[in-house]
Amino acid sequence: MPQFTYEAINEAGNTVKGALEAESPEAVKNRLSAMGYIPVAVQRGSGGAEGGFIEGLEAALSGVKAQELILFTKQFKTMLGAGLSMLEILRVLEQQSENPRLRKVCARMSDDVKKGASISDALAVHKRVFSELYVSMVRAGEAAGALPQVLDRLIYIISHEHQVRSDIKSALQYPITVVIALVGAFFFLLKFVVPVFAQIFANAKVELPWPTRVALTLNLFVDKYWYVTFGGLAAVVAGLYFWFRTEQGKVARDGFFLHLPVIGLLFRKAAMSRFASIFSILQASGVPVLTTIDILVGTIGNAAIAKEFRRIQDMIRTGQGLAGPLSRARYFTPMVVTMVAVGEESGNLDEMLAAISEHYDAEVSYSVKRLSDALGPILIVGLAGVVGFFALAIFLPMWDMSQVAFKR
Repeated sequence: MPQFTYEAINEAGNTVKGALEAESPEAVKNRLSAMGYIPVAVQRGSGGAEGGFIEGLEAALSGVKAQELILFTKQFKTMLGAGLSMLEILRVLEQQSENPRLRKVCARMSDDVKKGASISDALAVHKRVFSELYVSMVRAGEAAGALPQVLDRLIYIISHEHQVRSDIKSALQYPITVVIALVGAFFFLLKFVVPVFAQIFANAKVELPWPTRVALTLNLFVDKYWYVTFGGLAAVVAGLYFWFRTEQGKVARDGFFLHLPVIGLLFRKAAMSRFASIFSILQASGVPVLTTIDILVGTIGNAAIAKEFRRIQDMIRTGQGLAGPLSRARYFTPMVVTMVAVGEESGNLDEMLAAISEHYDAEVSYSVKRLSDALGPILIVGLAGVVGFFALAIFLPMWDMSQVAFKR
């Protein structure tokens, strides 16, 4: 839903400014009139280049970590259950938060609530802090009068996804470090070690074996034509970077990752867990199916799967259920399709999706362990390959030199 900034006159005759989400400028004006305001100006967007620059700078200098968002939500839920008013809750959260970005957000939210905005509208202004999923669930909780229960579910989602991301990062941290060290050692040997021995071999007029010739050719590119080598690499990286910013590039990149051995299976299982967990909680919160899929498109974290969700959404609009479109989409396993079909028939879709989420949580944990176990031998083989290549490049000619010396 688009966001509009507005300027209006309140009952006291003062000019007030703020932001609201609505379908159109006319809908914003109607909401302002219902709040007792006289609309003066309504504009689509975040309020101009200067505000956007300042907000972007603040976000760059001070982000909000998952642990801080979890603590914020827990405190919000506790104070809401204790019967505090929304303004009191926001004031306490502003004072207690240690994150400067979050303090500013709470202050701005407090101002918006004072002007008549709902808490979900106040959250929606800060898209860099509160995701579309977060805002939509709070809005559903407001409409159903069950905001504390919805905040409980939000705490579970944020904690669960933070744990999954942490597990995957932990599994990849060691191999990435080793690969960087290997690449650094490779270029160091090419630049500083190979040339020294090459000069010795040239003076001895020894016929060089192929590993040494390959090493010398690579050294030539690194030493003499480095600008061509690194210029070409930079051009390729820049081209891929800008292509990956397009919708087609994102779909191609994320689809490629989903088809990688071992890692691709892990990404697919993590996506299924995320899909089932979010869908289950949104269904239990009373969010419509089409709105739920809209939210999943923006929060699934994979452009290739998001594209499939758009196709599913189009099929649901024609009157089909959820299981049928899922069965014709890519990346969704037969187990997911079958359990969704059973859930639709029995009327317990949210329970079935929760069971799918639990299953894939366990699968993700197993896959992360399997990935860690598989990467160790692969890295050892890679290390042995690099060391063996340079050992052959250096010691084979030295062996030939020793043989010549021995014959003399």
